Amino acid sequence: MSLRFAPPTALPRCGSFEEADGLMDLAAEYNNRALVPNHGEIISRWHRDAAAYRASHGGELDIPYGARPRNRVDFFAGNGGGGQGPLIVFIHGGYWRFLDKFDHSFVAPPFQKAGCTVVVPNYALCPAVTVPDIAMQMVRALAWVWRHIAEYGGDPRRITVAGHSAGGHLAAMLMACQWPVFAPDLPADVVHNALSISGLHELESIRRSPMLQSGLLLTDDHVLNASPAWMPAPARGEMMCVVGGDESQEFLRQNALM
Repeated sequence: MSLRFAPPTALPRCGSFEEADGLMDLAAEYNNRALVPNHGEIISRWHRDAAAYRASHGGELDIPYGARPRNRVDFFAGNGGGGQGPLIVFIHGGYWRFLDKFDHSFVAPPFQKAGCTVVVPNYALCPAVTVPDIAMQMVRALAWVWRHIAEYGGDPRRITVAGHSAGGHLAAMLMACQWPVFAPDLPADVVHNALSISGLHELESIRRSPMLQSGLLLTDDHVLNASPAWMPAPARGEMMCVVGGDESQEFLRQNALM
């Protein structure tokens, strides 16, 4: 793990919570089911809109990039141009435990309209795998995309990765990847830019939240080696982070760390 991602430059720390009562505070701060009472309606709308878009516009679906059953990507080609356009890879969230690429096909239309090819990858979920395992699955997915995207109308020199929540964490990890260490045929700048939307950028506070830790089983090594907030800024490309102004203080803090 540490050989493929930039080594941390600071020890992980979770911030201002006191050890004595921080567990309860963190549990509330990260409980989005309670913080967003209509979350079920929102996710149902994602699923419905995504299914409707696939039914009407197709796409190249469930293309394997690795050996695991969920190691699949969906491709949605950009509109017009006829040549190789920029590529957007969107990584779904769900606290590394939930959701599916099929819930997120709806992100493709505006990017396709702008001429971008859109790729939405899946990954195996915790607790069957670890968070570092998921980060490496995304490395394999991006390596596969870089090698094959020209076949689908995308430009491997113009890859941007975006992700929401846990997907934002994975997008940041990909910016920190040492690509030639993973595979010598890869350039150092496989990912040129990244966008983290409500991302989770350090894992120590996640480990201290009982609700999340019970399914993630984070260790000290996981926290140290898979917290992009403690890694050096990428030498190339641009990382942008955004968060909703009405989100919890922990999500605001996680965004500010970057």
